[in-house]
Amino acid sequence: MSLWKKWLIFIVITVTGCATLVSLNLDKQYGSAAVENRIDRTVSNNEQALSKHYTQHIKPILEARCVVCHACYDAPCQLKMTSPHGFERGAHKEKVYDGGRLLAATPNRLYLDATSLAEWRARGFFPVLNERQQTAEANLQASLTARMLTLKQQQPHPSAAELTEHFDFSLSRKQQCPTIEEFDRYAQNQPYAGMPFGLPALNTDEHKQLMDWLAQGAYMPPDPVLSAAHLDAMAALEQWLNTDDLKSQLSARYIYEHLFTSNLYFSALHHTHQQPQFFRLVRSKTAPGQAIDVIASRRPFDDPGVYRVYYRLQPVHDTLVHKTHQPYDINQGLLQKWQSWFKDADYQVTKLPSYAPEVAANPLTAFVELPVTARYRFMLERAENTIMGYIKGPVCRGQVALNVINDRFWVYFVKPELVDNAAVDAFYLSQQENLRLPAEKESSTLALSWVGFAARQGNYMRARSDFMNQALKDGVHLTPEGLWDGDGNNQNASLTVFRHFDNATVVKGLIGEPPKTAWVIDYVLLERIHYLLVAGFDVYGNYGHQLMTRLYMDFLRMEGESNFLAFLPAELRRSEFKSWYQKSGPQLTKFIEGDINPFHQPSGIRFNSNDPKSELYQLFAEHLKDVQPARYQLHDSKLHQNSTALLAKLGKLQGKPASLLPELTMIMVEPNDTSTPQLFTLIRNSAHYNVSSLFNEESNRNPAADDTTLVSGLLGSYPDAFWRVKESELPKLVAQVQQLQTEADYVKLLQQFAIRRSSADFWAFSDKLNQLFMQQYPVDGSWLDYNRLENR
Repeated sequence: MSLWKKWLIFIVITVTGCATLVSLNLDKQYGSAAVENRIDRTVSNNEQALSKHYTQHIKPILEARCVVCHACYDAPCQLKMTSPHGFERGAHKEKVYDGGRLLAATPNRLYLDATSLAEWRARGFFPVLNERQQTAEANLQASLTARMLTLKQQQPHPSAAELTEHFDFSLSRKQQCPTIEEFDRYAQNQPYAGMPFGLPALNTDEHKQLMDWLAQGAYMPPDPVLSAAHLDAMAALEQWLNTDDLKSQLSARYIYEHLFTSNLYFSALHHTHQQPQFFRLVRSKTAPGQAIDVIASRRPFDDPGVYRVYYRLQPVHDTLVHKTHQPYDINQGLLQKWQSWFKDADYQVTKLPSYAPEVAANPLTAFVELPVTARYRFMLERAENTIMGYIKGPVCRGQVALNVINDRFWVYFVKPELVDNAAVDAFYLSQQENLRLPAEKESSTLALSWVGFAARQGNYMRARSDFMNQALKDGVHLTPEGLWDGDGNNQNASLTVFRHFDNATVVKGLIGEPPKTAWVIDYVLLERIHYLLVAGFDVYGNYGHQLMTRLYMDFLRMEGESNFLAFLPAELRRSEFKSWYQKSGPQLTKFIEGDINPFHQPSGIRFNSNDPKSELYQLFAEHLKDVQPARYQLHDSKLHQNSTALLAKLGKLQGKPASLLPELTMIMVEPNDTSTPQLFTLIRNSAHYNVSSLFNEESNRNPAADDTTLVSGLLGSYPDAFWRVKESELPKLVAQVQQLQTEADYVKLLQQFAIRRSSADFWAFSDKLNQLFMQQYPVDGSWLDYNRLENR
């Protein structure tokens, strides 16, 4: 046997042997680990007091110190601490986000893919709470949570220098996910890696509260019982969704496939200053009135495996985190619209569509008997939520899905009246084959399949241009009147999308200065975005699935951009489009210069300046002025007018000062009169020569064209930096930011105004920030995520 093989065997035996010895020692001291030990732990007659103690004292600490990193698919080690169910499930060594896997991974979704601790253990999850003898000593020594907290107390407060030296906060870092048996070696090798990771330790009282709770068995109460009013509202909606006629069954399927990522709530039961009771819409094997038996499919349109599907409301008792929270208001006015669109409309359903992938993955095929106007109206009514699905839904985070869009752009919609005619219906029907989507290939696919989808997309674009050239002639032209104006009262009529490298944000209204690009979305484009990136996207899918999703989204982006450019003078469309795709590869250049989108009709707009694009933005803004929200506007701030004017300068930075800033900086301004602090968000918009390259994005960056947007309130889920400034110091802060030229300048700014990871008052600031956010916006205010906080 060669020397290197002997060494390899020695290393394996040494490493595994140490873990085995620790395991034997734990078994000897506290008995063998078994889920039954935790499940069957004895709870005293004082259960009500234990529940109250957990709710009032323990849960707030877990939310404010743990959930801010441990939530969603990107929770370190898959330890999801947003609920007792996730906490008890424990951790896993595999990453969910793995863009290089050759085969689809097994889904491990809480509440869906397993229902018991034994099932989770069989799937590779290991406990972070003691599952041996339930004694105070064992509950601490055999608890990974207790040991991690104790390790942090031993190395409690990292300095800025220690953060740089000992911590890797990159999202691609190799995660350390030790079991309790591996903890001693972990602590020896990673003495600074106690919890909270890379942040200040808990204070003395918080640490004692958690350690006492853990020592006593870490009791967590069962899910609370719903109020009678909520049970009645839930029953009424389930009844509406589950009537037996084919029209109702098809409509309910459509609604479910568009709302499965949303958190539904009944606004009539919502108390203004409290968080509502939310519900998830799920597919169940059981009818209303029975216990829900969830159908755990990868995608919402996968074959359910039962003859009859029921659509049920599952109460949400988890702590809400902003990066996944999509609140969706169910009210009487909305239900009346659903009734008129889906049930009262004059159409017939002769049979329900198949769940075969080639049918179910394409909404234009699956829902062909559902009126296009009903489908489009449904998505438009809550357009922010529709687009939010691919930002907060299955993607949750990931450059693969998001580096396909620009850092900031505006979105407009074709008004639904334009799709409500027989000619449009006939055209969409004729394009079913061309509009097939990558999800029909399911979760393990070859990227070579892309060639066929690209060809069909080209066929569709040519057919669409021919159709438009025929429809828009004889004096019929595109004008702002062709855009949906929200029916005069719906603020979803325009959106702003911000992209922050590997995450994004969408909000209602036209926020910031006019952007480089904009989209105009029609029914087919909106539907395909949803089925590509939400309904059809599998976060557990293989590399080919994720690559095809990314490549297909290139065409959808360019389709939306082309729709916007069609409003400009015909002679400027091609040159403007090319300016958005500088330094693009040869294939894209061929696409741009070719005749794939030959829409030749002149615009119906008379332009009066030598900057038609800016003029077009102004015309669109005038058309939509009555449905622009006040939220995020600086004039909504309660600071002195001079202070607001000073702050506004931060939203007009360009070039070097902008490029030195992180993508999302959340700012707390403390007013001179000691009133409630005011919150703002400074967004860096990263400029690109083009966003058509999947790899090496940095080579497409154009930092000289970077700019900023400043909004009132908190925008985004993943802050990169926190600043705190007194109102009287605003002139100094603004001047310093405007003069940034080097990294050293930025670090100096941080030293004066930042609340850094190493700041002694980090948690006090964090608590105040989140408290203000949730008090001001109890419906959508929810916990921020700290996984992207910079460590400078």
